[in-house]
Amino acid sequence: MRYDIQGAEHIPDTPVVVLSTHQSAWETIFLYDAVSPVCPILKKELLSIPFWGWAMSLQKPIAIDRSKPREAGRTLLREGTRRLKDGLNIVIFPEGSRSKAGELKPLSRGGAKLAVAANTPVLPVIHNAGDCWPAHSLIKHPGIIRLRFGAPIEVDGKTANEVSDAYAQWLAENIDIITPGKQ
Repeated sequence: MRYDIQGAEHIPDTPVVVLSTHQSAWETIFLYDAVSPVCPILKKELLSIPFWGWAMSLQKPIAIDRSKPREAGRTLLREGTRRLKDGLNIVIFPEGSRSKAGELKPLSRGGAKLAVAANTPVLPVIHNAGDCWPAHSLIKHPGIIRLRFGAPIEVDGKTANEVSDAYAQWLAENIDIITPGKQ
């Protein structure tokens, strides 16, 4: 696997909420390095996985309980705002779980709500990592992973719905990266 990164110049020196498509384990690993320092957000069950959960807990993630959406939202806003003020970037996958290569799942607005609450820009990301490392698979396929960072989406004076819609519009305008030849 090789990768081609576009738009790295859009990664600011100040904290952002990174909203990314989610197809693979690759983008989790890559983004945590590319936009470091990062505070991971994950479902709390992942912390129970032997060794991996212990390693993740060392990063002091924001662990949310997806079975309690309201509580998860409050935790994300409270802890996310604090971590952004501490200078950490927050990586969020608005699709929630990994999607099949070339597809997009419905987007949650949690990341947009956090960005608005913390008055922090959103860094949009799209990629095709699922083509080379499919969701729920340990097998990797040869190919080129294409990842694109967009210009930050400013949140000043916008609602979470407007920010979420701006991210969805950016995805639609950049869908070619995950579905070459289709628009």
